[in-house]
Amino acid sequence: MIPVALTIAGSDPSGGAGLQADLKTFHQFGVYGMGAVTLLTVQNTERVESVDPLDPAYVERQLRSVTEDIPPKAAKTGALGTVSIIEVVASWAARISFPLVVDPVMISKHGAVLLDTSARAAMRERLLPCATLITPNLAEAAALAAMEVGDTAQMEEAARRIADMGCSAVLVKGGHLEGDPTDLLLSEGEVEMLPAPRIDTRHTHGTGCTLSAAIAAGLSKGQPLRASVRAAKSFITSALLTAPGLGRGCGPLDHHAPLDGMP
Repeated sequence: MIPVALTIAGSDPSGGAGLQADLKTFHQFGVYGMGAVTLLTVQNTERVESVDPLDPAYVERQLRSVTEDIPPKAAKTGALGTVSIIEVVASWAARISFPLVVDPVMISKHGAVLLDTSARAAMRERLLPCATLITPNLAEAAALAAMEVGDTAQMEEAARRIADMGCSAVLVKGGHLEGDPTDLLLSEGEVEMLPAPRIDTRHTHGTGCTLSAAIAAGLSKGQPLRASVRAAKSFITSALLTAPGLGRGCGPLDHHAPLDGMP
């Protein structure tokens, strides 16, 4: 049977991030994608005009409905928005038996707040212990670990602090490091550095969503975590190199990019 993956995320009507980017990524990896919507946004490549979380009960009904009919082999979360939605997702996640990738989306590329301070605490306490992998960027790692994160040594310390909160593995994304970006994967107590060339482009909208969706896609196909992370990073490189150049601001990646990391 075709592998199935579920995204639990916000909607980006411009199609570059959020649930729309996740579903495109699943499709490119040959995975059947399902989506539970957590919040609605009004945004494009230049700005975010509004963020409107859904009723938590409605999110819970979506999760129950889709998973009782078509059980996924892996899931991922994106923007969750509120404490109540995080608690709903965490309660659901505590009962699942398949891998869960948590992308702790806190702030959009345009600076819009997608997770307030109280919701961050709920994420640490309720959702992270249910995660197979969490994929914070430097700012998100700093917020979760309560420390400054600006170099690879601090990335490792933050990853270990986050892992101590109960999640199985941590991928700290180093896209905002000086020089070429280097991600750090902490899994089973072992650290692996994952460098990549810096690509000079303004079309980076949805990179975090796409990366976590690609990892979830790999996990849904039964691939090991490390292999799924490497394949996802290769896809991101390819998607950045072949970005379609859409929009007047921070444009989307190429979700039709080849999977071998080369254009």
